[in-house]
Amino acid sequence: MTFRAHPNPRTVVITGASAGIGRACARAFATDGNRLVLVARGAGGLRAAAAEAEAAGSPVRTIPADVADPDACEAVATEAEAEFGPVDVWVNDALVSVFAPFTEISPAEYRRVTEVTYLGYVNATRAALRRMLPRDHGTVVQVGSVIAYRGVPLQTAYSGAEHALQGWHEALRRELLASGSGVRVTMVQLPAVNTPQFDWVLNRMRGRARPVPPVHQPEVAARAVRYAADHPRRREYWVGARTAATLAANAVAPGLLDRCLARTGFDAQQEDRPRRADDPVNLWAPVDAVRDRGARGRFGSEARGRSVQLWASQHHGLLAAGLLGTAAGALARGLR
Repeated sequence: MTFRAHPNPRTVVITGASAGIGRACARAFATDGNRLVLVARGAGGLRAAAAEAEAAGSPVRTIPADVADPDACEAVATEAEAEFGPVDVWVNDALVSVFAPFTEISPAEYRRVTEVTYLGYVNATRAALRRMLPRDHGTVVQVGSVIAYRGVPLQTAYSGAEHALQGWHEALRRELLASGSGVRVTMVQLPAVNTPQFDWVLNRMRGRARPVPPVHQPEVAARAVRYAADHPRRREYWVGARTAATLAANAVAPGLLDRCLARTGFDAQQEDRPRRADDPVNLWAPVDAVRDRGARGRFGSEARGRSVQLWASQHHGLLAAGLLGTAAGALARGLR
């Protein structure tokens, strides 16, 4: 996918920017002279992300921060505007998770996942809107997951946070629509992505954590996020055929999907080889504080570099027109 050059450089804030999807987003926005503010806990990953963006021609400010702290989010917004002027786009992508049966996750671990993955988005969006609403300008992109609609076993903490995120996003969007605001919020629902998180997530499964196939490269997600920021009037975008199929099945046959996930969900999220006792954990502290971990994980050999379904999600009008034309042609042939 190639992007149409934006007529004016924008100030773009990206949380979770040191690794994974956030890191790929930093690359996707490091064009057209965009001014980037990259936010994450891992200083090492942030330095590497900044170097990549600067090499692409973007001025960059890095801010180490934990989005679970609302004061830290407010400070990020203040520093961003002091450095580069009004924020035009804010991308929320910071997350943490736990892979374990519900009964093996402590209250403190549940709280931490919720505070980062759900309340972190709330805190950051509040800081962004506090500045965007008076100007009646700006876009917030929430990086979500198909899990926002369909919880999966062994990820109850993350599933709960994503469901909360989805409900909050919809309510906020309706408030903005009711007020006639020019500020836009949109969401990108992602499939499994090949990121480093599977090497550092808190894991109490028997095997090493892995994404559920089919797996996509983080650059696919980043292109979707960039497109959503450029076209924010849509409520949400879906990435990946599995995402579309899961959401459709959840709408028409949720009980059947429950049984399917109960049967396959445990094995699909872990490798046959046992987890390693010395694997790092980023729940409480960043793993990339010193060493950069990059955007991609260890599943590159099976990860897809594109998504036909994403194109369809971005071109609903064109697709509908094509289907209508096909149906009209079929009807005409039938009448003849």
